[in-house]
Amino acid sequence: MKVPVRMAAFTGGQSVPAARFRLRQYIPVLRAEGIETAEFASKSGSYPPRNFMRRLGWGVRSLVGRLPSVVRSHSHDVAFLQRELLSTLVTLEPLISKPRILDVDDAIWVHRGGRAARQLARLCDLVVCGNAYLAERFSEWNKNVRVIPTAVDTTNYTPAGRPARDTCVIGWIGTVPGFQYLYWLEDAIHHVLERNRRVIFRVVSSEPPKFRNLPTEQTQFRIWSAESEIADIQDFDIGIMPMLDGEVARGKCSFKMRQYMACGIPVVASPIGMNAEVMRKGEIGLCAVEKDDWKLALCELVSNTTMRERLGRTGRIVVQQFDTKLVATSLAAAIRSVI
Repeated sequence: MKVPVRMAAFTGGQSVPAARFRLRQYIPVLRAEGIETAEFASKSGSYPPRNFMRRLGWGVRSLVGRLPSVVRSHSHDVAFLQRELLSTLVTLEPLISKPRILDVDDAIWVHRGGRAARQLARLCDLVVCGNAYLAERFSEWNKNVRVIPTAVDTTNYTPAGRPARDTCVIGWIGTVPGFQYLYWLEDAIHHVLERNRRVIFRVVSSEPPKFRNLPTEQTQFRIWSAESEIADIQDFDIGIMPMLDGEVARGKCSFKMRQYMACGIPVVASPIGMNAEVMRKGEIGLCAVEKDDWKLALCELVSNTTMRERLGRTGRIVVQQFDTKLVATSLAAAIRSVI
């Protein structure tokens, strides 16, 4: 019988993707593995306000709100930290109980010269990284690093049978910082929409993007919500994940692709970092680097329903490697390794 473990988990908030997908969805499996999780989510959010004058007040409120959970961590066996308690700064982390595990799914060292990332890694007994690129960087600051990818719950994210329709929906789901890639791709998307009036481009996010010249009658926005997220993805015909090469892109963990794949949606993606690694696991979609590549790939999938269905079926098979239960079991072993 495994010794029970109590874990204090510090996350960025209720709706933060890392909290939802790199911790909260694992809690039932962790419990079955004898690990009880108490999540201490930030009530002030992960990121400071855009208005610079409001940031000081936000920072003070955030740290004051964190203090009770820092104290409570000492009644637990292990602490699990998702990034910094205060964005880009190390503040109360040395006061959190040991052993500590840092969970990373982004290239957080790109901020403030990487000082906070280095400090945080050195404060922790284990760093869990979402991909090999992150692991390589964090191994410079901590010798105990494990790669554990972000899982997708394949019992909830499933293909949805729907009647045939005349339109073809090219979809993207994500947070506002990802709009930079959509703006870069806008001309290619415009080309595809102009060539075929039955194609719709749909964005699911917390706020609408500001495109320059996409036809409004072929462009749709849906407000993101946890309740509608799966249904919104299931309503795509093609899922896209464009990126521009660089440290930030290489640090991404391809979760968007896996969401599409779990729902049986073929993908078109930039073969950067973990995207390329997932693409090599099976014929799940098409790679595109330059804008002309994106035009060709999207036009090909728009015109070929059979191909979309075949790639979607393969994606659904490949994504089983990233199922929640498998990943959570690996995480449980990693947690126990530091106790």
